[in-house]
Amino acid sequence: MFESFKPINRFLMGPGPANVHPKVLEALSKPTLGHLDPQFLQLMEELKNLLRYVFKTKNENTFVISGPGSLGMEASLVNMIEPDDKIIVCVGGYFSNRMAQIAEKFGANVIVVKEEWGRAIEPQKLEDALKENSDTKFVAFVHAETSTGALSDAKTLSKIAHDYNSLVITDAVTSLGAVDLYVDEWNLDVVYSCSQKGLACVAGMSPVTFSDAAIHHIKNRKTKIKSWFNDFNFLEPYWFGENKRAYHHTAPANQFYALHEALSLIKDEGIENSWERHKRNSNKLIERLKNELHLEPIVPIEERIPHLLAIKVPDGIDEAKVRKELLEKFNLEIGVGLGELAGKVWRIGLMGYNSNERMVDYLIKSLKEVISK
Repeated sequence: MFESFKPINRFLMGPGPANVHPKVLEALSKPTLGHLDPQFLQLMEELKNLLRYVFKTKNENTFVISGPGSLGMEASLVNMIEPDDKIIVCVGGYFSNRMAQIAEKFGANVIVVKEEWGRAIEPQKLEDALKENSDTKFVAFVHAETSTGALSDAKTLSKIAHDYNSLVITDAVTSLGAVDLYVDEWNLDVVYSCSQKGLACVAGMSPVTFSDAAIHHIKNRKTKIKSWFNDFNFLEPYWFGENKRAYHHTAPANQFYALHEALSLIKDEGIENSWERHKRNSNKLIERLKNELHLEPIVPIEERIPHLLAIKVPDGIDEAKVRKELLEKFNLEIGVGLGELAGKVWRIGLMGYNSNERMVDYLIKSLKEVISK
């Protein structure tokens, strides 16, 4: 007889997933409901309201895609883009580059605004590109670039885009729940995120929100959406059908329980308090990394994601060996560099449930022992 799988209880301090709050794990074990059960439909309504709270929006069309943040990215782009549409994608890292790749697959005319990896998107570069491409329909960018630790000025980028009559598509995968994000105030038209980072939940869900302008665009497309699962016109009757919900897919009930619990915990804390907690603990971590280990983030302080730090690997240090020993000796996971930063940085996450002084202490203690060798 096979034994049940018994995962090691790791300390997840990489770019995600982060450790999950015990109450969220407990919620996963509740009895499963059918995806059209009246009680489950009520849960969906509560999820929409909780997501509006953390997104800081009144958008009616706020819901959950049953899949990871990458599916939310694809859903956001496929609903908006038609063949030959011009879209400017601000690329300064691995995941913004993925946005450009997906847009190309849907037949868009993609204009790339390049930024140095480890730096926020320079607003003037976007404005210059829009001046040269007055027929641009969309501007897409990553708010908090997970691969580099750089936080771009979403408010300013959005204003520039709208000044040139472009709709805005924003990746908030790493920012939602952990750093200031005002969907309505910043006039962000389409925003997608994930469940396993700032929300301190399990992976596999992608919260999304669409403005009225975005929905108007979707409803007035000239061509069919090149996806079945992600087609908003098919998702809408399930999430927003009045009196009767139309079947779309078998929603993951237990994962939705977990997300509901995670969002409720954030609301109990207060979203602004969550943002402040992440900043406070990040500052403590950075100070100790610098003073005790002579390690620093590669991103300038004014452009830095508080809860996801790309730390420069010192000369002469085997970065892979450090990560391996942290995992084997301390059950501590930190992230590897991606793309242009591969082998050059460690990515350290202090997000969601993990954003506390105890985790800062454990990371510093573990790194000291490993690096001293």
